[in-house]
Amino acid sequence: MHIITHTCSDCGTVVAANELEANRVMKCPGLGCQSVLRFDDLPADDRDFFLDNREQYQL
Repeated sequence: MHIITHTCSDCGTVVAANELEANRVMKCPGLGCQSVLRFDDLPADDRDFFLDNREQYQL
């Protein structure tokens, strides 16, 4: 399995691609962080890989 994550540029909190995809736009879950994270923040290659293999990332 290919692990795809995004790191908040403000606080360093790591968020999984499946969380970003499910919400598309979300407030960073880091304590006290007010950044907004988007699925589109992931590199295009990672977004495409995730969407093409979505069933691998279901819990």
